Amino acid sequence: MNRVAVPLELSPPAARPRGGAMIELGGPTMGVAWSAKALAPPRFDAAGAQAGIQALLNRLVAQMSPWEPQSDISRFNQAPAGAWLNMAPAFQHVLTGALAWAQASEGAFDPTAGRLVDLWGFGPPGAVEAPPAPADIAAALGARGWDRLALEGSRVFQPGGLALDFSGIAKGFGVDEVSRALNLLGLPDHLVEIGGELRGQGVKPDGEPWWVEIAAPPGARLPGGPILLALHGLSIATSGDYHRFLDHGGRRYAHTLDPRFGRPIDNGVRSVSVIHRTCMDADALSTALGVLGALDGPQFAVKHGLAAYFLVDDGDGLREILSPKFEAMLG
Repeated sequence: MNRVAVPLELSPPAARPRGGAMIELGGPTMGVAWSAKALAPPRFDAAGAQAGIQALLNRLVAQMSPWEPQSDISRFNQAPAGAWLNMAPAFQHVLTGALAWAQASEGAFDPTAGRLVDLWGFGPPGAVEAPPAPADIAAALGARGWDRLALEGSRVFQPGGLALDFSGIAKGFGVDEVSRALNLLGLPDHLVEIGGELRGQGVKPDGEPWWVEIAAPPGARLPGGPILLALHGLSIATSGDYHRFLDHGGRRYAHTLDPRFGRPIDNGVRSVSVIHRTCMDADALSTALGVLGALDGPQFAVKHGLAAYFLVDDGDGLREILSPKFEAMLG
C-alpha cells in the first residue's frame, strides 16, 4: 500500500486552476532529458515555449558542462594558477550555493572534486577499466579543495590545478530555472523534471497536486511500501548508488565519490531523497547526505531542518531512515 507525504505548509494554498489544457514540453540537456507538464491557456504558443526553454538550458550547458571544451567551467579548469575568471550570474549562483553546502558539510559535498571524478571514469575523459592507483588518488585529492577558491564579486580565482564539477548540483539548478521560466510565461501550474530531479508548483487540471513516487533502487522492496509525495511548491532530488558505477574484480564502485577520501562511497546507503524549496539545494544535499552516511547524514538533516529519506542496506535488506521533518510530512 502506498504511503502519502504532503507539504507541512501549503504556500500558496492549493487551488483549482483556471481552466486550460495540459501541454508537455521536453528535450535533451546535461546528458539526460528534461520534461515539463503545464496547464496552459487556450492558443498558448507551446512550440515557442519549448524553444525558449531549450535555449535556456543550452546556455546553462555552455556555462557548466565540463564535456563542452569551451564552457565556462572548462575554461576555469584549464586556466593557469593565479588567473581570475569572470562568472555569468547563473554560474556564480550555482558556485556560491555549492560552496555554502561544502562548508556546512565539511567537504562531504565538494564542487572542486573534478579531478577525482575524471580519475574514476565518471567525467569527460570517459570510463576506466579499473580503480585508479592510490598514488593517483592522492594526487587528485591534493588538487581539490573548496576552501582554496576565492570569489570577488563576479570573478573566481584559480589557485592552480583546481577542477570544478557541478554534476551534483547543476541538474537541480536547471529544474529551478525551467520552473522560473514557466512562471514568466504565465504557466504557474507545472511539473518539471531533469534526470530524475523534480519540482512541482500549483496543481493539475483536476485540482490535485503533482503526485510523484519517491525513487528507490530498481527492484527494491521498501519496508513500508512506496511513498507518494505531493509536490506543491517543493522540489525533490534523489542520489543513489545505482545510477552509474564501475564494475571491476567482482566489485561495484558507485559513481558517488566521497571527496574527503577520494573513493566511491561504501557506507551502505543505497539512496537519499531530499525535499526542499529549491531543487538546486535538494540536489546538492542528497549527494552530501549520501556521502555522510547512515549515522552522520541523519544528524546533519536534523541539524539543518531537512526533510530527508534514506534507504540503507546493512546486509539484511533495506531499512529506512526518516528525518523528523520528513516523518512529519507522512502524518
